[in-house]
Amino acid sequence: MNGIKSAEAGMGGGADSPRSVTILGSTGSVGANTVDLIRRDPGRYRVEALTANRNVQSLAAQARELGASFAVVADPDYYGALKEALAGSGIEAGAGADAVREAAERPAEFVMAAIVGAAGLASTLAAVRRGAQIGLANKETLVCAGDIVTAEVARCGATLLPVDSEHSAIFQVFDFDQADRISRIILTASGGPFRTRSLAEMESVTPAQAVAHPNWDMGAKISVDSATMMNKGLEIIEAHHLFPVDEARIEVIVHPQSVIHSMVEYIDGSVLAQLGSPDMRTPIAYALGWPARIDAPSARLDFAAIGQLTFEPPDEIRFPALRLARAALRAGAAAPTVLNAANEVAVAGFLAGAVPFLTIGQIVEEALTALGGEPLDSLEDVVEIDRRTRIFADEHTRRNA
Repeated sequence: MNGIKSAEAGMGGGADSPRSVTILGSTGSVGANTVDLIRRDPGRYRVEALTANRNVQSLAAQARELGASFAVVADPDYYGALKEALAGSGIEAGAGADAVREAAERPAEFVMAAIVGAAGLASTLAAVRRGAQIGLANKETLVCAGDIVTAEVARCGATLLPVDSEHSAIFQVFDFDQADRISRIILTASGGPFRTRSLAEMESVTPAQAVAHPNWDMGAKISVDSATMMNKGLEIIEAHHLFPVDEARIEVIVHPQSVIHSMVEYIDGSVLAQLGSPDMRTPIAYALGWPARIDAPSARLDFAAIGQLTFEPPDEIRFPALRLARAALRAGAAAPTVLNAANEVAVAGFLAGAVPFLTIGQIVEEALTALGGEPLDSLEDVVEIDRRTRIFADEHTRRNA
């Protein structure tokens, strides 16, 4: 099922009234970039709610600067600190999972869903169920529960606008009225920091090396996913749910310059691509202003300076995450949920120094073998499979430490 509502949508309250916005995960990389765009044109927006995990000081500073109505910290232990940081501002404070969901349910026209990992699923679904326009930066929501989420999008009249640079690129050149005339989607990948390293060299890489992405400025978890190429595996699954194209017609090509963000090929041989500098503010601005385009401060491309654009096939021997993700998507049922949960645990273990880099893929494969065949029929099933997979992966992480 196509997860993007294809009907035309306007700017809500009209061209002269501010667009109401909620940012779920406002202190992370995507959230902070969204805040940056809003502060550059504050008269265009009214901020309803902001949420963060534990970063109280940044959250409070954002809420005060943008005049948010509601600020929420996901960790309830930080509620007192948030209340203190917001004292005298008139901004309502909240804490805990229920408060994060409440932030998503408040009446903002546009919700940026930027909470990292499966933790963002419940709040994203809450925004979907009230028919909001959602900038989806949380790819794990569709990986964990793609069929459930897209069914709710259709039922509730919500709109999903992809914020991943690759899926935003596809959305910008994908003709939904001629979806049957599309022969393939081509996701581009930078190849990450270890693109040219051998398996032997990757055995000893450090977390600091893994998060040092050559092109993009991202959070630690997604940077490690880029280094393993699991991010591209998750994007294959996400693309399958966002666009009416089956897995066999979703391809990946390594493009080290990160200038072409993805491509769509039509049956006449035409290939349409979206290009831009590697700056997340471009796809964020596209979603934030949709269907209009708004200004963004991203660097403009200098093609003469770039000189050349190169491409190479991905190596699934050195980067098995691509193979695992495709297998999970083909298997269906709980397999994609297991893939994501095991990967989150294994990446956290690597970042903590508990397991080597190459063990991430091994833990994911073991989890898929053990739990990937479980049935998945409801959100409750997703939560339960996610929980069991995390226990399994944590045990294997400690065993491999």
